[in-house]
Amino acid sequence: MRGNFEDKEKKQMNSMLFSTAFAVSLFVITIVLMVVLINTVGKQNEKKRAAEREALKAEESLESIDEEEEITVGTLTPDDFDFWDKYPEEPLTEEDIRKPSDTASGEGNSENDDPSTDGKHTKVINRDGTEEWVLISQYLAKNEYDYTNLVSQDGLMKYFVDGKQVSYVGIDVSKYQDYIDFVKVKKAGIDFVMIRVGARAYSTGQLILDEYFADNLKRASDAGLMVGLYFYSQAISEEEAVEEAQMVINSIGDAKISYPIAIDMEFVPTDTARIEALSKADKTKVIKTFLDNIAAAGYKGAVYGDKEWLIKEIDMSKLSDYDVWLAQYEDIPDYPYKFSMWQYDTKASVDGISGYTDLNISFIDYSEK
Repeated sequence: MRGNFEDKEKKQMNSMLFSTAFAVSLFVITIVLMVVLINTVGKQNEKKRAAEREALKAEESLESIDEEEEITVGTLTPDDFDFWDKYPEEPLTEEDIRKPSDTASGEGNSENDDPSTDGKHTKVINRDGTEEWVLISQYLAKNEYDYTNLVSQDGLMKYFVDGKQVSYVGIDVSKYQDYIDFVKVKKAGIDFVMIRVGARAYSTGQLILDEYFADNLKRASDAGLMVGLYFYSQAISEEEAVEEAQMVINSIGDAKISYPIAIDMEFVPTDTARIEALSKADKTKVIKTFLDNIAAAGYKGAVYGDKEWLIKEIDMSKLSDYDVWLAQYEDIPDYPYKFSMWQYDTKASVDGISGYTDLNISFIDYSEK
């Protein structure tokens, strides 16, 4: 009886153990299934959110493209762009041009901020002896001479291109040269002469005809020299400029003038000139008025001056219709702008002239104009 009871007890115990093991297994399986399900749902949600983000980016890109397409089809006008400010409606005046750049003033960050070597400035020696570096204008025509073609022969400067002389030798004279033998001058190799017509007194303003003018004009022409003229101006108004030009025109008569008629306005080294009170703009207007009247009479006009005068004292952008007669007493001129004649010596000796005279070179054959 006891054995049967023990067997029965064992069976009951085994049944209980099986039930417990089954319950635990079922619980574990349930937990595992729940974890898998949660992970699966999380991944699906993450994919959904990623898809939503990609869709949002695509929508924003489409909106950006639409906006750019709207810009390119003409919603802006030329006034909306700021690069037009780089090009002034009118050429800058020399006053504007010579304002120092950031580089020249040391504010720039360029490696080469030395105006003497940057190729953008030119040195001007003022009449008081001081020096300054002036910004070269972009709006004035530059000279294109190759100075390696300059040759000095017997003290006369000549310019050659491909081995052929294309320049002309000249002098300029007034009563201060006294009597001149122009036949000897011609034989000495001189091609043209610039003759002073007269002057306006720098203090009184009185007009004065050069006492040698008529004789110089006739005998230079008879000797076969090409002739140009100049007038020393101290005009302080446009009315006076007209008066000076008319004096020149009336003095020519029937003489042939093949070279320019130049206006020589300058300061007086040892005294105060009438023009000292004129502004840069005023001096420019006076010179332009003189030359406009010369041109209206059928003659070629020119501006005479040294480098300081041409760059600092007058506005050459307003005188671009007229040629430049440069006065610079150096081996090589460093005036950066276009010029047609160069006065390079004031103490030259030429056969036929007692004492000194000025020497000039013309890069243009005015006789063909």
